[in-house]
Amino acid sequence: MNVECNKQLLVIAHAPSANTRQLREAALQGASHPDLEQVQCVVKAPLEAGPEDVLACDAILLGTTENLGYMSGALKDFFDRSYYSVLEKKQGLPCALYIRAGHDGTGTQRAVESIVTGLRWRWVQPPLILRGEWQPSFTDQVEELSMTLAFSVESGII
Repeated sequence: MNVECNKQLLVIAHAPSANTRQLREAALQGASHPDLEQVQCVVKAPLEAGPEDVLACDAILLGTTENLGYMSGALKDFFDRSYYSVLEKKQGLPCALYIRAGHDGTGTQRAVESIVTGLRWRWVQPPLILRGEWQPSFTDQVEELSMTLAFSVESGII
């Protein structure tokens, strides 16, 4: 039986390294759980995503590296290109964030939260900050975050 997906989770993830690509893959894996029948996951790099992608989604998961205490330039570029096109149309959009931070990630978190507040998107949980040296558990945490977001979208609780 082929069930038609009627909800979309958009994952916009900056993944310039092997480790961050693992995180992006973990996000896709979580949102593609076999028990999810009505959610389609679309994964895009920030430089490939635009306002049309945001307008088509029911929830968004953002992933970025910490770059000099700020979000990646690619994610900032995505926000710059999309902000005004989606501002009035996607208020209340459920969102979540993961940050791959070599340091503490708080500057990155503040920067993204500032833009998301301006867009009037709705956080479904506090940002996930993956701090310090790489740990294999980071992929499990991103997979769980993505899966939780996708199941919440499918069940209509967000």
